[in-house]
Amino acid sequence: MRSTEFQVDASSEKVIDITAQVKEFCAGQGDGLCLVFAPHATAGLALMETGSGSEADLESTLERLLPHDDRYSHQHGSRGHGADHLLPVFISPSLTVAVREGRLVLGTWQSIVLVDTNVDNPRRRIQCSFVPSPG
Repeated sequence: MRSTEFQVDASSEKVIDITAQVKEFCAGQGDGLCLVFAPHATAGLALMETGSGSEADLESTLERLLPHDDRYSHQHGSRGHGADHLLPVFISPSLTVAVREGRLVLGTWQSIVLVDTNVDNPRRRIQCSFVPSPG
């Protein structure tokens, strides 16, 4: 298994397209699976269409589902930080994508995005591991 890690700055966006970085890692790897993981308690990864307004739709949906107010038992950090800790329950911190001939097998409009509503920690690490197909 081959692995790498890269940094993402989440200070200005809540939904960040990381497809290019994952594609770069998979290039030349052959057939297999790419495991993508955000090792953080307040971030998740998703496959979605980007550039069409879906990012803003996701952000507004998350704000309705997990409002940043004082209702949470988890109270440290900025106002509503407890919501950030619930985000990975709904948007998993990991995903797996098939790789064929060194290319991610994604639908026409699919991108890999980091979803991070936590304003207290904008520096994020993303870990990618490539598991080659047997044989």
